[in-house]
Amino acid sequence: MKNLITIAVSLLCLGVTAQEKSLFNGKDLTGWTAYGTEKWYVEDGLLISESGPDAQYGYLATDDHYKDFEVSLEFLQEADGNSGVFIRSTIEGTKVSGWQVEVAPPGKHTGGVYESYGRGWLIKPDPEKEKHLKEGEWNTMKIRVSGDQLTSWLNGVEMVSITDEKIGAGEGSIALQIHDGGGIRVKWRNIKITVPE
Repeated sequence: MKNLITIAVSLLCLGVTAQEKSLFNGKDLTGWTAYGTEKWYVEDGLLISESGPDAQYGYLATDDHYKDFEVSLEFLQEADGNSGVFIRSTIEGTKVSGWQVEVAPPGKHTGGVYESYGRGWLIKPDPEKEKHLKEGEWNTMKIRVSGDQLTSWLNGVEMVSITDEKIGAGEGSIALQIHDGGGIRVKWRNIKITVPE
């Protein structure tokens, strides 16, 4: 019986591993589309987002759409760092419809959920949790979206969890953002997604 349980657990683990894939190949922007005039490029195996001359909003979105998934990534805020990870989003020009899990400077609600061109902030992390953002270092963010529920983690700490029918009805891409205002530079790496069968 013990052997059967071990085999079953091993098969489950294999199944999860097989479903994980990398969204960023470390070489170029294959599988992504840029929106706006802000800069997105690859340097030394890292994805770089940087404000352009227009200092407007910019997005880099996956060509594929994802409904239920878990995405993990690492980010390093080099300048300002006001950015974000959008889920179930569509973009026209530089107008985005969807939900952003915030990536921002200290005290600006990294891990919270914001609805652009809609209801605004849906949930912010407790102020005590915001100390888990490591300024000037690599941070790990994980986002899980399943039906109406969205949960975010920063460096292994759950930041927020929200159940929302509007999020549940959403469809679209995963997108990285550059906030407007200029002077922003953020590095990204190890962008991976797991999609349930």
